[in-house]
Amino acid sequence: MNKEYTLADFGAIGDGQFDNSEVFKRAFESLQKGGLLRIGAGEYLSGPIHITATNLVVEFETGATIRFIANENLYRPFYSRWEGVNCYCMHPCLLINESDGLIFRGKGIIDGSGPWWWATAQQKRNTQKGPVSAIETELAKLNPGYERQSGGGGGRQSQFLRPPLLQIRESNNVKIEGLTIQNSPFWTVHPLYSTNIILKDLSVINPPDAPNTDGIDVDSCSFVTIKNCLIDVGDDGIALKSGSGKDGVAVNRKTSDIIIEGCTVRHAHGGAVIGSETAAGIHDVVVRSCFFDGTDRGIRIKTRRGRGGHISDLHFQDIRMDNNLCPLTVNMYYRCGSLDAEDFSLERKPVTPTTPHIEHVTIEGCTSTNNRSSAAFIVGLPESPIRDLVISGCTFTVADEHLEPVSESEMYEGLPITEGRGIRLRNVSLTIQDVIVQGIAEEYVIEEDVVLTRE
Repeated sequence: MNKEYTLADFGAIGDGQFDNSEVFKRAFESLQKGGLLRIGAGEYLSGPIHITATNLVVEFETGATIRFIANENLYRPFYSRWEGVNCYCMHPCLLINESDGLIFRGKGIIDGSGPWWWATAQQKRNTQKGPVSAIETELAKLNPGYERQSGGGGGRQSQFLRPPLLQIRESNNVKIEGLTIQNSPFWTVHPLYSTNIILKDLSVINPPDAPNTDGIDVDSCSFVTIKNCLIDVGDDGIALKSGSGKDGVAVNRKTSDIIIEGCTVRHAHGGAVIGSETAAGIHDVVVRSCFFDGTDRGIRIKTRRGRGGHISDLHFQDIRMDNNLCPLTVNMYYRCGSLDAEDFSLERKPVTPTTPHIEHVTIEGCTSTNNRSSAAFIVGLPESPIRDLVISGCTFTVADEHLEPVSESEMYEGLPITEGRGIRLRNVSLTIQDVIVQGIAEEYVIEEDVVLTRE
């Protein structure tokens, strides 16, 4: 490593007031071919940061914070993927793009100044039907046909396509370790089209009511390790995705070879989540020795007609879950973002390239306590039932107080109402062994097209 600098060498002022945008630009341009950049204690205000480099180490000293300016006009249109669809969207706050061999480490903080973004997104969701602001109008022109694109509920119809806080795009061999990453405008940590990524000992923090602030979204990536992270956010905790619908099928870049280990997730919509953007497939995933504390769902697989993709070879092991609405959900009637009521039909539909498929899923040695809505929700499609699901050595315990409606078990549409709080089964082939369901009289709610094998 032949270059070592401090951020102060480039004129940085860490007083929380000075705009360091040009400072970061000079620093990372100087280090494109490698080196070490130390960021000293202080609060460094900045607009979006774009990094393209090789063999670069960025080291945060204790007390170092990068805080991004909350001004939508700074985040110029950038072609990336937003809620599963390739399009122009706001430039990420911190972007690692087309890079190889980067390490970000230390006890510092990356802060996205989220409150303005969250309040604005909520207001637009409630009052705005289409683009209004200058950046929204510009994005709408760059994204013809956006009105017909589905989303996850983040705001595609207004084209208020908020920036993720940290995106790792088209990059290899990137390690992010020890940092606190917080107050994201949108998704927080978003590896995209990348390989060999390590996310270790991170704290990813957003308020529980901050909209669409997923913790970590691994999107069309391979060979990713997420280890010993604390995730406390306002949407899904750790999610695996691979594109949505026809666009995701056409791009055809899967997510595979993922390890999630030793992580704690709190207050999220789901702990370890597959989907709902699943078009190119998600395969060969291991989630083990994690704790999902107060998340709405624990282990969560979600997709629907129109999302597409094969989901297979998932292994969840030794997961502890407490105070969830529902600890285990496999949902092929996920409701958010759909523009077509036929997505939720109970009738058998033709299998198309955007029909999702789920098979070869193993859940073993998992325990849940204080489930407030139901023990589990497992619902496939009539034309694409869930196949080869195995649950072994697991205990699910429904709470005896502070119960919530069974319908809160998952975010679904089109299914009949049920009152049973046991394991709901529909369009699934399931093998169970040494499974205990406690706190209710009826362990299973068995509906249509269920093949249940007890061993």
